[in-house]
This record gives sequence, structure tokens and C-alpha cells, in this order.
Amino acid sequence: MAETGAAPRGGARRPPVEAPGRPAQRVGWSAYASARDEAIRRLRGRVLEIGAGYGANFAHLSTGVEWIGLEPSARRSVALADNARRHGHGAAPLVAGAEAIPLPDASVDVVLATTVLCSVRDQGRVLEEAGRVLVPGGRLLLAEHVAAPRGTGTRRLQRLARPITRLLDHGCDPARDTEGAVRGSLFEVERVHRFAVPVLGRLAMPFIVVEAVRPG
Repeated sequence: MAETGAAPRGGARRPPVEAPGRPAQRVGWSAYASARDEAIRRLRGRVLEIGAGYGANFAHLSTGVEWIGLEPSARRSVALADNARRHGHGAAPLVAGAEAIPLPDASVDVVLATTVLCSVRDQGRVLEEAGRVLVPGGRLLLAEHVAAPRGTGTRRLQRLARPITRLLDHGCDPARDTEGAVRGSLFEVERVHRFAVPVLGRLAMPFIVVEAVRPG
């Protein structure tokens, strides 16, 4: 994806605007991962990564990014801190949930989350907190698996699987409408890339990469 223009205050070089209308859905994990990783590489400034896990995104962050990690698990945060230092990020991760981010208002340029909003307790509260800590014009980048369209067999399977995934996969809810939550929040959505990722035979799960802006 080509880049245009200089990096805005919100911390990322803006890619070209898509044509009007709902973009075509792309198929496959590699297409999703490529779009996610390219979007991460465009981030600039002070980047807060919520639910940072063990630091899988370090390889894609540009040199010069000031990374701040937020990880609710104290155990994972120890390994995350070690990995952060290996990648040149000296700040210790913040051990906290994304519903109550221990940072001042308007203190970061970007909030980043990859496969995190499926498992937070309160999506609306997390988006409010993301908006609070972002500077005006700051950017939100999400890469998430999401609910399939209503009435589809995949959506029914997601609802059936929800009690199991919540129990066994860190509270993950595969039937969350994360795109709808972002559109219903204070953020202005700039673009959404949609993907269908095969998981079992012909069964494919929807994934999205969302780029949004906190209004100035």
C-alpha cells in the first residue's frame, strides 16, 4: 500500500483513501496479517499498545516509535518487559486492564490493539479510555476477529462457541461486533479492511483492520 503525505500529529502516515462503498473482502490469513503489519509500520510518535501480550508486534514498529505497553497479566508482563528491552523499548509495561488506563489525558499519539477487543470486559469503556489518552487527532489502530453477519451459519457457530472460548481463551467472545462498537464511539472511522480467514474446511472467520481518528 503506497503512502501519501507527511505524518500527521496523530502518529501515522496516512495511506490512500479507499474508493467509496464497502471494500471487497479479501481471503486468507496472509492477506490479513500483511495489512495489519503494514498498518503498524506506519505508526509514529508515542504508541500505547493495549493487551500487548508477549510483544508480537515489536518486529513491525518503526524505529523511533516510543512504545508503551499495557498488559493485564502480571506474569505475561515480565516476559513482555524482557522482549521490549531486546527491541530497544526500555519503559516497563503498565500492568493494568484497558478499561482503566493509568495514563494522563491526551498523552499518546496512537492506541494499538491486535486481537484484544474480543476479550476485554467492556468494549465501550475501553474505547472511551482510548479516546481519553489520545491527543486530539490521535489515531486508533485495531486488528481483530469479529462477528460474522447476522443470520449466517458462521454467526450461529460463533454464538455456540462463545461459552467455551470465554472459558479457555482469555475471555474471548468471537461474536462481538467490534466495528459497530468503534463506529458508535467518539472515533471517526477512516477505513476498514475486511478479511475472511479459513479456519476449518470451508468455514471462514471474519477479521478486520480498522483505522480511526479521535476528532480534534
